[in-house]
Amino acid sequence: MSTATEGVRIDEGLIAETLAAGRRHDAARVREVLAKAAELGGLQALDMAVLMGVSDPELLGEIFQTAKSVKERIYGNRLVLFAPLYISNLCGNECLYCAFRAANRELQRRALSQDEIAVEVKHLVEQGHKRILLVAGEAYPREGFEYVLDAIDTVYRTASGAGEIRRVNVNIAPLSTEEFGLLKAKRIGTYQVFQETYHRETYARVHLAGRKRDFDWRVNAPDRAMEAGIDDVGIGVLFGLFDWRFEALALVQHIRHLERRFGVGPHTLSVPRMEPATGSDVASHPPHPVSDVDFRKIVAILRLAVPYTGIIMSTRETAAIRRETFALGVSQISAGSRTNPGGYSDDERLEAAQFCLGDHRPLDEVIRDVAALGYVPSFCTACYRLGRTGRDFMDLAKPGEIKDHCGPNALATFQEYLEDYGSPETWQVGEAAVARALAGLEPGLRGRAATMVRMVKNGARDVYW
Repeated sequence: MSTATEGVRIDEGLIAETLAAGRRHDAARVREVLAKAAELGGLQALDMAVLMGVSDPELLGEIFQTAKSVKERIYGNRLVLFAPLYISNLCGNECLYCAFRAANRELQRRALSQDEIAVEVKHLVEQGHKRILLVAGEAYPREGFEYVLDAIDTVYRTASGAGEIRRVNVNIAPLSTEEFGLLKAKRIGTYQVFQETYHRETYARVHLAGRKRDFDWRVNAPDRAMEAGIDDVGIGVLFGLFDWRFEALALVQHIRHLERRFGVGPHTLSVPRMEPATGSDVASHPPHPVSDVDFRKIVAILRLAVPYTGIIMSTRETAAIRRETFALGVSQISAGSRTNPGGYSDDERLEAAQFCLGDHRPLDEVIRDVAALGYVPSFCTACYRLGRTGRDFMDLAKPGEIKDHCGPNALATFQEYLEDYGSPETWQVGEAAVARALAGLEPGLRGRAATMVRMVKNGARDVYW
């Protein structure tokens, strides 16, 4: 393992060379790459560059089908659901693409009190959510970082009826190693931070002021988190700031760095595209817009390049685009989201949102849609609570064994949702989906999963293994 002083190095020259070399390909080379990807060992940068250049519809179809197969062999047909919980839009940074930027006078600023956070959590629990992503702007009220730590405590102790939030993931400003240690002590799941763009010149052009202007401080945040013992981190890119091909290759350079240094890569990857945001001309006119076809390629190629990691699809995208990406490698989705502090209890305060949403459907409708498409909606948090994180999780994910746990756990949590929160229409669709999923499991797993589902129907809750 490397020393603690090693930082991430994004080799822009190597990326340019790789993209140039990848343009020289034919159908046989593409299929060679896909055969390699089907072995679940991931792809090298040149392999990715070859797939990036594909425009032939038949070959694109083969890329997408291979990505679907790889995802299902590792994770099965489940989709994990969560919701973001924005507790503050205070920010000291000047990021030209973000509504939260410090100089934006069009945005109403708000930091929720702990009592207000509890109200938001109750709304989420009463919808049926079990896991949230806690999000805050990169400045805090007078309590400082303690505000975030208190908020996590508030989320965990807030319940409504039989429901509660079982796992809090966190997306906040990069911290020192010591502060990450305090975050770990709060029993968080994944710490998530996006580099936004790995292209240094572009990064400097869109980050004009604040701590976020420091490229290296941000890009090395996952290292500091993992040094502090947080072994599940999530990273990502805001696609649209620079060439998506460069960003995807740089993202994988970052992943390989983490794998070399810590023996484990990121738990999740996020692939947001830029969406309009209040007070941001850049957000409304992305410098490098990503087409729907290229967006699907991004998801599929990342699934093939890093098969073990979870890929997150947010409600930035429309319902139609989200449905298409489910079959390309996505394994986690947000649903019923609000991106403004207080948005769940006051649905009219959208003027305080970070960006515009593409999918406005409530959780129940999303679940019904997901189940009707043949996927199993999952609220499982078992791995976090049983210690299957970091290397332990990856040891199961890489050979495709994690789905033996995920499958039964997903069905138990889905049944719990149907019993406690599902509308009559969703209950009907869901019962059929559970039956289909049980029938599709191998006999040994089917017996375990059927027992867990039956326990939930008989009144047990939080059933997992």
